[in-house]
Amino acid sequence: MPTFRDNPYGAFNFLVALGGSQGDGSSGSVVGGFSDVSGLGVDVSYSEYRNGNEKFNTVRKVPNTHKNDDVTLKRGLVGSDDLFQWLKGVRDGTADPRTITITLLDEARQPVATWALRNAQPKKWTGPTLAAKGGGEVAMEEISLVHEGIEYK
Repeated sequence: MPTFRDNPYGAFNFLVALGGSQGDGSSGSVVGGFSDVSGLGVDVSYSEYRNGNEKFNTVRKVPNTHKNDDVTLKRGLVGSDDLFQWLKGVRDGTADPRTITITLLDEARQPVATWALRNAQPKKWTGPTLAAKGGGEVAMEEISLVHEGIEYK
């Protein structure tokens, strides 16, 4: 649980643990570090309801189902095909849901917040954009994940 402080935490120190054979996030088991994590979000749907004898001339908002946003992970291409193989396995019919954890670290690299994605599976893999213009850009790959719930610790 994050400790309350006056200055917000920086968004540049974090760990992503992919679970399964992808590593649990412990030292030496992460195949490649991610440079970006986006899409951590939940959208709650509401139904409108009003009794005929309500005191106020407006409807009540009653929460019902919710929808989880897709999470996108980006990393520099490191010569490992682990993300593509995970997607390929799911594409070929082998369900491989995993618990993905994203841990925010403070300046001393101590955990301050963790988000856990329940039953995450790959939805889309995007390979690097290649251009021979002589630029110094890094070859990046990204994977979009669907999941069945997010927990904040």
